[in-house]
Amino acid sequence: MIERAVVYYRVSTLRQGASGLGLEAQRVAVEALCAERGWSIIAPPFVEVESGSRNDRPELAKALDQAKLTGARLVIAKLDRLSRNARFLLTLQESGVQFVAADMPHADNFTVGIMAMLAQKERELISQRTTAALKVAKARGVRLGNPNGAAAFRRAGKGTGAAIAAVSANATSRADQLRPVIQRLQAGGVASLGGLAAALNEEGILTPRGGRWHASSVRNLMARLDPQVAAGVEVSSK
Repeated sequence: MIERAVVYYRVSTLRQGASGLGLEAQRVAVEALCAERGWSIIAPPFVEVESGSRNDRPELAKALDQAKLTGARLVIAKLDRLSRNARFLLTLQESGVQFVAADMPHADNFTVGIMAMLAQKERELISQRTTAALKVAKARGVRLGNPNGAAAFRRAGKGTGAAIAAVSANATSRADQLRPVIQRLQAGGVASLGGLAAALNEEGILTPRGGRWHASSVRNLMARLDPQVAAGVEVSSK
């Protein structure tokens, strides 16, 4: 009985996906392996066009489902390109689907499990090194980050929608964390922007950028919490 195969390819950029760059080499490697082993490719290949750092892989999920439903094995071109992505490796290992990689045809679940652990450890080490380097830089007085936030990206015309959205999401999340603090201060009679700024500074609460509060930064915070309320808050510095 001829064994069946489901094929999964990945390219890391939209440009590569549109032009076929990278895909052609993967196709040649996979088809050569299938021909050598007498496997029949039963469906159009599943192609993922995304960054290797992302964890969500919808096309991989579809490929694994197809392999499960048909009893076919999953064939990928290059396991080494994905060997630093722990989530991909664990998904592959835990799927229960037989798989083979053209560039590492003898890799099995045990091999992939070890690679997943090494990938996770490497990510942890990178995170630790980055954190340590930032601490050293901060101790030396280096000003980290962009003090103007998303506004600087907009002015320069270099900010992407995703980057700006991320900045906005972080600011909204921080505002939600501060909501009960603001409500407590207001209930205690602190009504003006200046008064709220002074109270926040006195309690040692930092702005989202790690600085001291001013009337303007409190206004921005209030605008995220409730634009109508913010419009009616006194700007007094008292």
